Amino acid sequence: MKFNETHSDAALFLDNQVCFALYSTSLAMTKTYKPLLAKLGLTYPQYVVMLVLWQADGVMVSDIGERLFLDSGTLTPLLKRLEAQALIARVRDVDDERRVRIQLTAKGRKLKDKARNIPACVSDKAQCDMQELLALRQQLQHLRDRLVA
Repeated sequence: MKFNETHSDAALFLDNQVCFALYSTSLAMTKTYKPLLAKLGLTYPQYVVMLVLWQADGVMVSDIGERLFLDSGTLTPLLKRLEAQALIARVRDVDDERRVRIQLTAKGRKLKDKARNIPACVSDKAQCDMQELLALRQQLQHLRDRLVA
């Protein structure tokens, strides 16, 4: 810090911003995923939707949106593109036709096998072992939860 700079000035330096560190890291992470996901024919947002479905098939659209922090205006086009690729099927709920359940197709279930190596590839690229990445993930989740609360 220069002699005439105040503490409040330093608080506005770009390199002192947690938000910028998160933002630029997010860009770098997305760039890392891009070639891996291109082999699967997925974008990153489509990939996270598939992760939700690989964990629990037959989830309501509203539950996917809640899980991914996405509104229906963002989620619906993603789901339509996944449906156009024959990875998912949108099915009206039998108990309440206003609700839509998302189910994996056989092709969508099969894609999971092709995606299994992605976490290890990301870990290798980040030059972190899985423990380090899990600890970082936990810290980020705690930060997100406090910001959302």
